[in-house]
Amino acid sequence: MKLKRKNGLRATALGALAVSGALVLTACGSDDNTGGGADGSKKPTAASSEVCKDAKGQLLASGSSAQKNAMDLWVKNYMATCSGVEVNYKSSSSGEGIVAFNQGTVGFAGSDSALKPEEVADSKKMCTDGGQGINLPMVGGPIAIGYHLEGVDNLVLDAPTLAKIFDSKIKNWDDAAIKALNPDAKLPNKPIMAFHRSEDSGTTQNLGKYLGASAASDWKYEAEKKWPAPGGQAASGSAGVAAQVKQVDGSIGYFELSYATSQQISTVKIDTGASAPVEASSENASKAIAAAKIKGTGKDLALDLDYTTKADGAYPIVLVTYEIACDKGNKPDTLATMKSFLTFTSSEDGQKVLSEAGYAPIPAEINAKVRETVASLS
Repeated sequence: MKLKRKNGLRATALGALAVSGALVLTACGSDDNTGGGADGSKKPTAASSEVCKDAKGQLLASGSSAQKNAMDLWVKNYMATCSGVEVNYKSSSSGEGIVAFNQGTVGFAGSDSALKPEEVADSKKMCTDGGQGINLPMVGGPIAIGYHLEGVDNLVLDAPTLAKIFDSKIKNWDDAAIKALNPDAKLPNKPIMAFHRSEDSGTTQNLGKYLGASAASDWKYEAEKKWPAPGGQAASGSAGVAAQVKQVDGSIGYFELSYATSQQISTVKIDTGASAPVEASSENASKAIAAAKIKGTGKDLALDLDYTTKADGAYPIVLVTYEIACDKGNKPDTLATMKSFLTFTSSEDGQKVLSEAGYAPIPAEINAKVRETVASLS
């Protein structure tokens, strides 16, 4: 099987993909015999041959829809580099990905939140040789607060106001709290339609961590993958929430920036207390993620993010998507291919394409540890 190539790697080329739901990509190699592919991909080199060494057969993975557009790019470029290998990533949700991983039906999972202790315990039943699931941070980025409000193309909100909107405490767009943050905007007397994820989602959990840390008086819920607040409307996956916001005037929702850029959805600037409200962008998310500290032990590289940052230009609503694998005792039939693919995604070239699609590369110091850990997987 061969995939038809598409020109360009930028987010605009992903528009159709972003709304397609759980797209499954299959990487089947390339017969390009020129110096490079029609889409700008490189012909395999000696260095890439080392990445592809021992990779073969089919690799199944599933989970986070937050990294879907990044995974689309990675699979496409990996296809152009390593021939004869099939990579199949099912975009569903972090919760579903972890369940699939712990059931042994996939080689690795994608999750926007680090494994919980009970999920690590479950992983020990699947990881042989005394191994367990570990978190490998692979892609970061801003959680954009997207909105659709006719006549308003510049909107500023802060954490307390967002908390009240998503908790159904602020119900209209001309509420005094929104007006105070947007004195020059013509805010209509229109009901707010707030959309959230219908399934367990790491994106939901990261938004909850931000609201709980930055608006503790107004957001009393625990940061869990399941949406906790009453009211609002549910939609499936980041693509589903983005599609609803795109269609419904008066709506607001949350999803990764790539979904906003590909569908031209307006995004909220966040008043963090810095010198100016901060826009959701790869660069601004990188400033926040760069301050992250590794909190995992051993080979686990789970990160501690600062959701309360007031640094100028640091966008606070961020997530990091982890690839979940066993530190040892991985499925022997897919181990080599999994290590090959994750070596590719954590490489300099693999990280470089992330900014083009609205994501934030993992900080270099942390990513160096990711590459070291991937190489040690057994």
